[in-house]
Amino acid sequence: MSVELHFNHQHTDVAQGSSLFECAESMGVYVPTSCRKQGKCKECLVEITEGMDCLSPKAAEEKHLKDNFRLSCRSRVVKDSGIIRCHTMRRGDMTIERHAFHLPIQNQKLKIDPCVTRHDDRIFLEGEEIDRSNGPLYGLALDLGTTTIVLRLLNLETGEVVADSSFENPQRFGGSDVMSRIHYDTEQGERILQRTLAGYLSHAIEEFPVNPKSIYEIVVAGNSTMRDIFFRLNVYSIGQNPYQSITELDMKKGKRTTTSLAKNARRLSLPLHPKARAYGLPIISGHVGADAAACMLAVDLVNEERLIAMMDIGTNTELIVGNRHKIFAASCPAGPAFEGGKISWGMPGLPGAIENVEIRADGSVLSDVIGDVPAEGICGSGLIDVLSELLRTGRINALGRFEDGEKKFVVNANSEQEIYVNESDINELAQAKGANVAGLHVVFNKYGIRFEDLDIFYLAGGFGRHLNVNSSKRIGLIPNIDDSRILQVGNASIEGACIALLSRTKRMELEGLVKKVTHCRLEADPNFFDYFVDGCQFNPVESLNKVTRN
Repeated sequence: MSVELHFNHQHTDVAQGSSLFECAESMGVYVPTSCRKQGKCKECLVEITEGMDCLSPKAAEEKHLKDNFRLSCRSRVVKDSGIIRCHTMRRGDMTIERHAFHLPIQNQKLKIDPCVTRHDDRIFLEGEEIDRSNGPLYGLALDLGTTTIVLRLLNLETGEVVADSSFENPQRFGGSDVMSRIHYDTEQGERILQRTLAGYLSHAIEEFPVNPKSIYEIVVAGNSTMRDIFFRLNVYSIGQNPYQSITELDMKKGKRTTTSLAKNARRLSLPLHPKARAYGLPIISGHVGADAAACMLAVDLVNEERLIAMMDIGTNTELIVGNRHKIFAASCPAGPAFEGGKISWGMPGLPGAIENVEIRADGSVLSDVIGDVPAEGICGSGLIDVLSELLRTGRINALGRFEDGEKKFVVNANSEQEIYVNESDINELAQAKGANVAGLHVVFNKYGIRFEDLDIFYLAGGFGRHLNVNSSKRIGLIPNIDDSRILQVGNASIEGACIALLSRTKRMELEGLVKKVTHCRLEADPNFFDYFVDGCQFNPVESLNKVTRN
């Protein structure tokens, strides 16, 4: 007798008494670790999707883990039959948005003037000598997403992208959204979230084809919570009204002149040069964080005369509207649904995720799966397609209820497991959409414009890049405007972080720009709830009849 173990995209039979870490080693599955099965580093995380009852109870070293997360070195098979399905936080290669669009960094309009410079063999950081070497100078750009981490290595003298990496945010054991992680970090109090992330980043850095000691600076973008946890700041205030980072509160008290951060990278447990600096881009206000600031840098908003909007849809959707003369911004608490969280078969955009769906005339379902592997779940773009197709074919109504009496819709019946969407999933997606729609109405109304007034509507991020625009408009996720005004771009946040890494001038430009942004607090708008309720319905999003001119 043996247990059938499905680990990442591999499976085998395993004997009773084996640890999941040992099983992974025998299967050739890489599991991050720094302590080599001692239970100390907290890095060998796995998520159990089936068969938790086949494993030993959680050990003392796992007391920080919630739900179905385990340390693989402390999880042993205790039954002699059954099925276990699990995966690491580094399941193969995630879909990396390596570039956005034709940004200054790519068309050579950007003057490269990094904070790290060289004179002969002497290397300086902001004018202070920190090393002597004739080798290349490298820097890192980091985008800390709630769900996904993207890391990019650049040559600071040429601007060349040398390598990049991405993986699921291992902090997910602390909750799938920022409020959950704020609560976890506050209650747990041992910086477990930061330490775990630092371990994963260290492994990624050590896998790059350069000596980590030749990396002299890292620029960090991310929402306010992710950024501050990374820099080991107390994030309690971000979770309490008026939802502000401690850096924003200190700035208001006159204790600092900027919300940006700078710290020795070694103090954050990163294996860079001993005097390397970690620079956190400034946040705008509240939950409108350093990732939104990076997006503004990526589209060169400081010089933009056209009227643009940028929406980076995710767990914490950022919305920016305006031009160089006036900028409004808001954070929309969409939650993790569009990134697969709280959805029956939801998952990130990894191999095995259904990413496109079509219901054909005969009722059969055509779906595309990322990678040459069986379907394991459905990612955000696939979920949008499913909703759109169910609506188009009359299987659900505008309220998201099935019209044919069914309890679920099967997306892929040919995989090892039946993958479906039910009304509970549709409700989660409706609420996520409702928050985004409410944000659109509040910000556009306060700005005094209609959707049709836009010159460009940018859809940013990996999720926005892969959305079907027609599906998105049909269900009311994005404004119902002409396709010619909608531009899907890649990871603008990591592009902005790269620009800040390569250009001290642009970095200082951003420091000034964020102070000119008007932050729209959605919960303070008297019409927010009405907008939210309307936005939960699956109808095209049209401009309001009236707008308030500011």
